Amino acid sequence: MKLFLVLACVALATAAPQQLSRSEPDGKNVEILRYDNENDGLGSYKFGFELSDQTKREEEGELKNAGSENESIAVKGSYSWVDKDGQVYTVNYVADENGFQPTIEQSNGGAIPPAVIAAFSG
Repeated sequence: MKLFLVLACVALATAAPQQLSRSEPDGKNVEILRYDNENDGLGSYKFGFELSDQTKREEEGELKNAGSENESIAVKGSYSWVDKDGQVYTVNYVADENGFQPTIEQSNGGAIPPAVIAAFSG
């Protein structure tokens, strides 16, 4: 019985939610500056957030051809982040019946690193 209690305690401790934390390069914790979320309950939604490390995300989706055989959701949005060298990368995308279609932008011109491009080419 004691072994069962010990194992149950270990299982509970392991299953407990872990705190998510992220730090900026200067060691500060990243904070949520803005969070918006709208959902009409009928297939359309919109959300966005911005963090103190300049990470941003915006997305909106709309139900197309509701109730038909071709029903789908068309999504458009963007997300951006700042790399360790201060470059801002922004991915703008559309996801619809034609698949996921991203375009990538980098601040201050320059080439987008091959690893970033490879991540989107699948």
